[in-house]
Amino acid sequence: QVQLVESGGGLVQAGGSLRLSCAASGRTFISRAMGWFRQAPGKEREFVAALNWSGGNPRYADSVKGRFVISRDNAKNTVYLQMNSLKPEDTAVYYCAAMRGILTRYVSPDPNEYDYWGQGTQVTVSS
Repeated sequence: QVQLVESGGGLVQAGGSLRLSCAASGRTFISRAMGWFRQAPGKEREFVAALNWSGGNPRYADSVKGRFVISRDNAKNTVYLQMNSLKPEDTAVYYCAAMRGILTRYVSPDPNEYDYWGQGTQVTVSS
């Protein structure tokens, strides 16, 4: 079991920055790939970024590439999403998730491959 709690969301103007955190508990956290997803009102949940258990092989959605950075600190059981140059279209509820499998180098953009999810944190970008 992995429990995930996101924080760091809020209201920011376009062009601003936010840093999301995902605090994890559970023995297998440090062995799992982790991802961030988001869901805007009326839209499906979409992939944002992910990285493997050791912090390698980062993968980003094209819409956030060059603006967002995913990282993790396994000593602190925490995953981060640094979001820069925010746009109104980044407005959504952001979720962190732990991927199925242990010590995999591969990271998936498919939410169906993630077993554990946080409750989400709202990010609102005003124009």
